Amino acid sequence: MAALTRLSTTEQLFAALEEARTRTLELIEDLSDEQMIGPRMEIVNPLRWEIGHVAWFQEYWVLRHSRGLPPIWPESDKLYDSARIPHETRWDLPLPSKAETLKYVRQVLDRIIHPSYSAKQVTKETNSYGEEYFLRLALYHEYMHAEAITYTRQTLAYPAPRIGIAGSRKNENPSGQFQSLGDIEIPGGWFLLGSGPDVPFVFDNEQWAHEVFVEPFRIARAAVTNAEFMDFVEDGGYRRREWWSSEGWAWRETVHAEHPVYWQQEANGRWLRRNFDTWVKLEERHPVLHVNWYEAEAYCRWAHRRLPTEAEWEMAASVEPAASNSSGVNSALRAFPRKRLYPWGDDSPTPDRANLDWYSMGCVEASALPAGDSSFGCRQMIGNVWEWTATDFGPYPGFSAGPYKEYSAPWFGDHKVLRGGCWVTRSGLISNNYRNFYKPHRRDVWAGFRTCAL
Repeated sequence: MAALTRLSTTEQLFAALEEARTRTLELIEDLSDEQMIGPRMEIVNPLRWEIGHVAWFQEYWVLRHSRGLPPIWPESDKLYDSARIPHETRWDLPLPSKAETLKYVRQVLDRIIHPSYSAKQVTKETNSYGEEYFLRLALYHEYMHAEAITYTRQTLAYPAPRIGIAGSRKNENPSGQFQSLGDIEIPGGWFLLGSGPDVPFVFDNEQWAHEVFVEPFRIARAAVTNAEFMDFVEDGGYRRREWWSSEGWAWRETVHAEHPVYWQQEANGRWLRRNFDTWVKLEERHPVLHVNWYEAEAYCRWAHRRLPTEAEWEMAASVEPAASNSSGVNSALRAFPRKRLYPWGDDSPTPDRANLDWYSMGCVEASALPAGDSSFGCRQMIGNVWEWTATDFGPYPGFSAGPYKEYSAPWFGDHKVLRGGCWVTRSGLISNNYRNFYKPHRRDVWAGFRTCAL
C-alpha cells in the first residue's frame, strides 16, 4: 500500500479505497450473523454495526457532504452516526442482516467511484478543503476500523482473519541468544512537535508543528519484551501496591488482574498467550502486547524506569542528529536539518523496515527489522506494537477542529497518547507524527511500550 504522501491523484485514492474495502470484507467474511453482533461489551462494537458505520461515514463525507448528493438510505443516520448513537445502545438497533449490510457497503463505494455520481453542489467547506481531503478522511477512517475489527476478533476469541495481503516472515533469530539493545542517548533541545502543512492531509490533533524544549534523555532502543514483563509478573508485580498509582491499583483490584489479559500459566510454570482462538507458548522475545497504561506505568516503577513523553518519543523517532559545532559540542535541536516522516527516512514502509499491514499476522521479535531504525538507532518505532507514552491526549497550541469535529476534541483530557502503530496498522496511515489515543484502562488494543531511564 502506498504511503500517505504517495496518493497524489483521485484515481489513486479510488484504488486505495477499493483495496481497503477488500481488506475490511476479508476481516468479516467467515463470520455468521450472530458473530457479527457478538456480546455487549464496552470495548468493542457489534461488527455488523461497525462495517455499516464505515460505509455510512464514507457516504456522509464524500457523497453527501462533499458532493451534495441525497442519502442512499434515509434511515442510515439513525443506525450508523457514531456521534449521536451511544455505544451501549448499538446492540439494540434494528440493524439489517449481514447480507443487507454488505449490499449497502457496496453501493456506497460504487457511487463514490462511478463518474455518474459527481457533485450536484459544492459546499464552501468542500471548496476550502477539496474533495481529495474527504476521500483521504474516508480512507483513513476505514483503515482505523479495520484495525479495530481485528482486535475485536482477538477480544472475542474468534479465529485469526484470513487476509489476502498477509506475507510470510521467518523467525529472524531462530536459535541465537536474544540480545537486549539497551538504551540510546538523545541530546535534547528545541524540537518541532507535530505536523506541518506540507503534506496532503493532516489530522487536526497533529496541527500544527510547534517548538517544544526537551531535556536530554535516554530511551530504550526496543520495546519491553514478554520475557522482561514476565519477570515483573513473577516478582509479584501485580500484587505489590508500591508499584501502582492509586488509579492503577483501583483498576487492578476492580478487574482482579494478576498478569496481562491474554496470558495463562500452566501447572509446570510455563506461560501461554491466547492468539485469537488459539493458546500458544509465550513468545519471550516478542514485545509485550495487550497491556494497558496502568500496567506499563507499574512495570516502569518496578524496573526503576519511566514512560517517554510523546515529545521524547517523536524526537527519538524523527530527528536527524546535528553536526557538531566548532567547539565539538552538539548544538541544540534548532540545528537539526529536518524531521523524517518515518524513522528510517521519507521512503514508504516496506516489510524489511516495519511490521505493518497484517504482513506477519502477529508480532515479530523486538530486535528484528534493523533496516527500520531511526537515526539514533531506535528500533520498531513504526509497527509491531503501539507504544504508550506518559502524555495525556490534548490539543496542540492553536488547535482548531477539522470538518470531522468528533475525531479529537471529545477525547481530550481523559485519554493517553500512543505512538507508532502495530502489526495490523495500515502503512498508508501511519507516520512519526500520528497520534493515537485510548483511555488508560484499555488493554484490548495491540499496545505495548518502551521505557526511558530515570
